[in-house]
Amino acid sequence: MSLPRLDQLVASKGVYICNDTTEVTKVITAIAVLEDTVFSSLKIGGVDAKSSYISTPGTAVKAGAIITGIGVNFSGVTLTSGSVALILG
Repeated sequence: MSLPRLDQLVASKGVYICNDTTEVTKVITAIAVLEDTVFSSLKIGGVDAKSSYISTPGTAVKAGAIITGIGVNFSGVTLTSGSVALILG
């Protein structure tokens, strides 16, 4: 189950900065995009769900975007380029 929106906003369980191409596996309630970023994978329950959240997965998501799970937490993120702040859940 994902965190209440206020807990996401204030990152009550902490933040992890991902700025390389190594997969990060954590309980992630939201993703704040810090610069234009291309995602290699965006996992829920270990399964890539990128196409459910990004309409054109090979194109950069613009800085400032916030991605939240639809009633679920993300379980892993891999970047091709860019950097994100992972809001931990």
